[in-house]
Amino acid sequence: MRKHWLVAVFVAAAPLLAEPVRADIGLSLAYVDLGSPAYARFKSFVDQAVGGNPGYAFSATDAVYMYKLTGQPQYATLAISWVEDQVTAAEAAIASSQSPEIAGDSYLAVGGMLRDVALVYDWCYPLLTPTQRTRWAAYADQAVFNVWNHATASWGGHPFPWSGWSVDNPGNNYHYSFLEATMYWGFAGDRQNWIDYLANTKLPALVSYFQALPGGGSREGTGYGVALGRLFEIYRLWKDSTPTHADLGAQSTHLADTLDYWIHGTVPTLDRYAPIGDLSRESYPSLYDYHRNLVLEARAMTAAPGGTAVAARASWWLHHIAVDEMTSGFNFRDDLLPAGSTQTQPTALFHHATGAGHLFARRSWATDSPWISFVAGPYVESHAHQDQGAFNYFHNDWLAVTENIWSHSGIEQGTEIHNTLRFLNGSATIPQTESTSSMTVSDSAGVLHVAANLTPAYASSGVISNWQRALDFDSTSLTVTDNWSAAGGVTAVFQVNVPATPSVTAGVITAGALRIRPITPANPAISIVNWHNVDTEEFNSGYKVELRGGTGTYVVRLEYLGGLFSNGFESGNFNAWD
Repeated sequence: MRKHWLVAVFVAAAPLLAEPVRADIGLSLAYVDLGSPAYARFKSFVDQAVGGNPGYAFSATDAVYMYKLTGQPQYATLAISWVEDQVTAAEAAIASSQSPEIAGDSYLAVGGMLRDVALVYDWCYPLLTPTQRTRWAAYADQAVFNVWNHATASWGGHPFPWSGWSVDNPGNNYHYSFLEATMYWGFAGDRQNWIDYLANTKLPALVSYFQALPGGGSREGTGYGVALGRLFEIYRLWKDSTPTHADLGAQSTHLADTLDYWIHGTVPTLDRYAPIGDLSRESYPSLYDYHRNLVLEARAMTAAPGGTAVAARASWWLHHIAVDEMTSGFNFRDDLLPAGSTQTQPTALFHHATGAGHLFARRSWATDSPWISFVAGPYVESHAHQDQGAFNYFHNDWLAVTENIWSHSGIEQGTEIHNTLRFLNGSATIPQTESTSSMTVSDSAGVLHVAANLTPAYASSGVISNWQRALDFDSTSLTVTDNWSAAGGVTAVFQVNVPATPSVTAGVITAGALRIRPITPANPAISIVNWHNVDTEEFNSGYKVELRGGTGTYVVRLEYLGGLFSNGFESGNFNAWD
């Protein structure tokens, strides 16, 4: 027997529930090619679920997409049953004076879960019973109310306040889940109050934030930065659902810039990406379906009739990366978006995302080109690292790279594990703090020059008054020059994390295909750290070369020795985003 009293409680707690009306999620599926291999893979994945054997992370959205595309009733039946199970489970939890699953981890999953409810509610509306419509709407209304009213959130009449984490932070991945839930349900449930709230409050703040983020990308880094794929889907939903709504992606350069961000942030072998910030899903930065999805979504919002220049570059990337189609069934739906047939290989040799403070550079677009990444910009997000002034160096494989990619957790944030200058006050490492560093970039006669002011990263230390780092990058080497000044008792360690075992001969360090040649001082003290010995459970492999003895200046040349070397790697564990 249904617990009808729950509906009354929902209404009392969130006076947003109205008599359900036929709503309109206008998300267009006109782009889907029913004769494409991508569609065949997706249909097979959904048919497997219809047959009683759903794949990992199968969702009601998968089923209702197939219903929308074909009109075949078995897909509607499956979609409705999955949402009914979600709502019934929530009702059971609420009846036990508990919060439902959708509230878990500070409502992180609210976007995907309410997308399921909203799409099935809207696209299968005539097939739902009046009781289902009422119950589903009550559940969705309460969830959206709770997201934006964290202090007065409740379930079943019982208070369930939560932290309100990132409800006002457009730069955080949680925020996109909140927007997704609100937008999908606002359209499906005909909740004009929520559509108005988005249009007048949340979306203007979002647009303003990204107008101040030229160059694309995310200040959370490249790990959590893939959540921008969810954001760009929201852009598409907003534009498709009401013709009068603004094209959010066209309100700034961020969406188009993010295409170039990922094109350049991918190493020349087109199978890995720049490891910046927390990498909690997988420590090793291999390209995956999520990166493909992000570029597909962004390209869909930039591709005008006949294509645009950046869309053509995105198509080139999509057709050439190692992940040339989705690898996991639950991502097959995303691959329905077209990769495009008009391709243009990029020509620019560097991309400076000034808003995020990330730089990517190479010497050519050949797969065996050297490549670097560098960080100097805003350090303001919880998933960002103390990596201001840090570089990664790649030539056929990693030569020098953050030790974070060889860690089990993927969330080692300290300066110790990055290729930066580490400052010590006595024996204690001085941490970087929230701040905004800066860099300038020029490329002339085959040499990329970077000049970075990292002083702000240590402004609050009270003992470091200046730190400037310069990079000079050519086809065979990377030269790093540091100049700093600090109070007495403060020393600086020049550190390079490497995947291969280092050896030292006559003051020169060799690690695989990398030679590290100290120039100033000419004879620094050299030490080698074996990270696995530091913490056998956290660090799978990797080494750190430390140079000491600089008195205000270090100049170090990193040289590529040629040839290939391989490092086998062990991925980090898979964790939920937070």
